[in-house]
Amino acid sequence: MALSVKTDQAKPCQEAGFFLWEKRMTPQTEKRHIEIYDTTLRDGTQGQGVSLSLVDKLKITRRLDALGVDFIEGGYPLSNPKDQAYFEQVRDLDLQHAKVCAFGMTRRRGIHAREDAGMQALVGSQAPVITIVGKTWDLHVDEVLRVERDENLAMIRDSVGFCAESGPEVFYDAEHFFDGYRANPQYAIQTLEAAIGGGATRLILCDTNGGSLPSWVLRVTKTIQQKLGEAVQLGVHTHNDAGLAVANTLAAVEAGCAQVQGTINGIGERCGNADLTTIAANLQLKMGDRYTCLQDGSLARLTEISRYVYELANQSIPSGQPYVGTAAFAHKGGMHVHAVQRISHSYEHVTPDSVGNTRRILVSELSGASNIVATLGEKFNIADDKELQRKVLARVVKMEHQGFEFEAAEASFELLLHEAMNTRKQFWELVHYRCVIFRRNGEPPITEAIVKLNVNGQIEHCVAEGDGPVNALDGALRQCLLKHYPAIEHVHLRDYKVRVVNPTAESAAKVRVLAQFSDRGNEKPKYFSTVGVNENIVDASWQAITDALTYYLLEVC
Repeated sequence: MALSVKTDQAKPCQEAGFFLWEKRMTPQTEKRHIEIYDTTLRDGTQGQGVSLSLVDKLKITRRLDALGVDFIEGGYPLSNPKDQAYFEQVRDLDLQHAKVCAFGMTRRRGIHAREDAGMQALVGSQAPVITIVGKTWDLHVDEVLRVERDENLAMIRDSVGFCAESGPEVFYDAEHFFDGYRANPQYAIQTLEAAIGGGATRLILCDTNGGSLPSWVLRVTKTIQQKLGEAVQLGVHTHNDAGLAVANTLAAVEAGCAQVQGTINGIGERCGNADLTTIAANLQLKMGDRYTCLQDGSLARLTEISRYVYELANQSIPSGQPYVGTAAFAHKGGMHVHAVQRISHSYEHVTPDSVGNTRRILVSELSGASNIVATLGEKFNIADDKELQRKVLARVVKMEHQGFEFEAAEASFELLLHEAMNTRKQFWELVHYRCVIFRRNGEPPITEAIVKLNVNGQIEHCVAEGDGPVNALDGALRQCLLKHYPAIEHVHLRDYKVRVVNPTAESAAKVRVLAQFSDRGNEKPKYFSTVGVNENIVDASWQAITDALTYYLLEVC
C-alpha cells in the first residue's frame, strides 16, 4: 500500500504491517512489480544435505504457485530421471499463477544447437520458460570452457535463439557477471548482447561466487541498464558467500532490475542463495511504496512456506532467520517483554502476523514474573495469580541451575506449569525400561530397547530395535502407546541436540538434551521443543521424548 502523508509533524504510524516515521514526502508514484523467480527445486537442492523427492518438488510447486511466485525453476531435464519426470508430471498441475522454467547450459562448442542433447531436452520439457546459463567471465571462457571468446558468444546466441524459435520464452543467466564485468567489462557486455540477439527476454546478472558488495552491484546494474536501454529487462541472481545476497538483490532492484532470483530459506550451494522469504518481506514491508511482489495477502504465508520447505528438505529451522525464524519475534529480557506488552513496535520492526509468524516470550532464570504471564498467562488464566507466578519462577530458576533450559523448550515449560497447577494428566506410568547394546568385533552394533508401562490400568510390554538407544527407546515407547493414543503417530522428531552442562566432571558430567518435534498430522505442522537433563544421556533423552508425547496428548486430548 502506498504511503499517504498529511503533515510535517513526525509521528509513529503503522502501515501494511511495519512501523515508520511519517513525514511530508514527494507525491506517490506508480508501483513497479518485481518478478519473483524461485530456484529452490534446482539451485536449492545443490545445498549440502538438501534432497527433494519428485513428490516433494511437486508439492513445493503447488505451494509456491499459491504464494504468488511468478516463475518456478524445476531443474535441468537432461541431468537426471527425477527432473525429467518432474517436467512430465508438472503439466498435470493446475497452476494458477506461476510459470515453470526449465534450466540448462548453452550448447556444446562446435555443433549446431539443434543437434545438442541438452538443447533438445530443454525444448522437449515443454516448459513455457527456458533459462539458459552461459559464461560471462573471460577467465571461465579461457580457462574452464577453453573455447575461443567468439565461439562462446556464438554458443550463447545460438542456444537462446534455438529455444526461443521453438516457442518458449527464454531467460539468460549471465553466470559470474559481476566478477566478469570487473575483469573485462567490454566482453561481459558482449555476452549480454549475444543473448539479446538470440531473443532473450530477461538478462539475469549473476553474482555466482557471492563475493560482491552492494555498492558494486548497484553501480554495475545501473551502468548495464543505461547501456542496454530501458527496453531490456534485467534480473539478479545472488549467492550468500559474503552474507550479502539479500542486500545485493535489493541493491539491484533499486538499480532497475525487474526480476529477483533466489530460494526459499536461502538454501543452496556453499553458503546458499538469496533468501526469497527475506527479499519478499523487505520488498513488501520496507519498500512497498515503490514495489510489489507475490499476490495480495500472501505475505502472511511466508512463515508457513518457509517451515514447509524445511520439513520436506529434512533440515533444522535456524531460529534467527529474519522474519520467519522461531526467534525473529522472541523476547527474553524482562525490560523488553514489559515494553513489548505496552507498545509492540518498541522492540519489533514489523508485526509478526504480517509474515505469518508469532511473538514468543522466553522464560529463563533471567526472567521476571511478567515473562511467565506474557508467555502463558492467557492460556492458563494465571495473570492475577501472583503466588503461582512466583512459584513457577522459583522452580524455573532452580531447574536451570541444575542444567535445564526452558527458553528453547516451551513444551517442557508448559508441563512445568501444569505440574504447578496440578493439571498435568498422567497418560501412563513407567514400570521400567531397559536398553541393551550388543556388538561383535567387526560387526555393527545392535541396539534393543524394552519398555514396560501401565497404560490406563493395562500393562504394555514392548521391544524394539533401533539405530541407537534413543531410537530404540522411542520405538518401544510408541508401540506401547499407539493403540491407546493413536494421535502420537503424527509426532516426529525434527532435531536433537546434546550439550554437556558441567564439563569439569568429564565423562560423569550432566548432559542436556534439547529435542524438537513436529506434528505432521496437520496442514500447518506445529513445532515444539522439550528438554531433559541427566548424567545418563539415555535417561535425559527419555525425559525429552516422554515430555513431547505428554505435551502433545495434553494439547489434542
